[in-house]
Amino acid sequence: MILLIGISNILVIYFGGMRYINGEIKNIGIIAEFIIYINMLTWPVAVVGWVTSIVQQAEVSQGRINEFLKEEPSIQDIQKEETLIKGDIKFDNVTFTYEDTNITALKNVSFHIEKGETLAILGKTGSGKSTIAGLIARLYDVDEGAILIDHKPIQSLNLSSLRSSIGFVPQDAFLFSDTIKNNIKIGDEHASDSKIIQVAKEAYIHQNIKEFNNKYDTLVGERGVTLSGGQKQRISIARALISDPEILIFDDCLSAVDTHTEEIILNNLKAASKGKTTIIISHRTSSVKNADKIIVLDKGKIIQTGTHKTLISIDGYYKDIYNQQLEEKLISNE
Repeated sequence: MILLIGISNILVIYFGGMRYINGEIKNIGIIAEFIIYINMLTWPVAVVGWVTSIVQQAEVSQGRINEFLKEEPSIQDIQKEETLIKGDIKFDNVTFTYEDTNITALKNVSFHIEKGETLAILGKTGSGKSTIAGLIARLYDVDEGAILIDHKPIQSLNLSSLRSSIGFVPQDAFLFSDTIKNNIKIGDEHASDSKIIQVAKEAYIHQNIKEFNNKYDTLVGERGVTLSGGQKQRISIARALISDPEILIFDDCLSAVDTHTEEIILNNLKAASKGKTTIIISHRTSSVKNADKIIVLDKGKIIQTGTHKTLISIDGYYKDIYNQQLEEKLISNE
């Protein structure tokens, strides 16, 4: 369209200019008039073309959106009535394979966490740690074995009740382009300012927020780009705590903070999560040493289980990684 308009203007100028040079046109202003008329006629046509193009793009986009909206979720909510979740979790010989990649993430995994206990999961990248968190929230259904919540099969629980009773903190915390206060309040829209400050203190982020010019009304960019990785993780922890869930899952959510800050946060979380079932997923032994139970995963299998004191007294992956990280800490302190 722009090309045609340009060609039209060039033709008017060329032929008009030639006729003016030959003396056929006495007033050069006529050429300007014709250029104006051409543009007055062609621009409405160009606009129609652009609108048609936009409509076609929107039609294709809407078609893709409709495909997504019509997609039936594989996880079906059988129980329509709300279920009271207390927090007792049991994995009974659970095997799970991701359908899209055909990778078996868990193989015959069994463990039991009673309400109020803390379970720590340690292992290499790809060992199946985060898969356990996804299965507890019933983002997937197991292939073999069973997951029991409060001694009931997880499939028999109301899906909304189950997920609302879980406070999940991922490693890659997602913050919306909004204020810090509103990002924390996502966990509880009706939370008071005093409650927001309380959970911020428990997540050890309150002092940082106070140093900002607008404090809790500070706007953060999409995905929290204006904050550091550690600040984003701690705000995400505060968001999980404010909903006061029965089950807390921390998926390597302290990877971006230093060991001193980590120690303070873990001590705060120990008090805040009292009476709640807590699952800590981490690569660091410092994050898991105070847990009631520790399981070590390797290629989807449990290779070690016990307490911190028990595991450092026997040869194996846990003792090796503990000694390695202890040595690295000593070197960094020097």
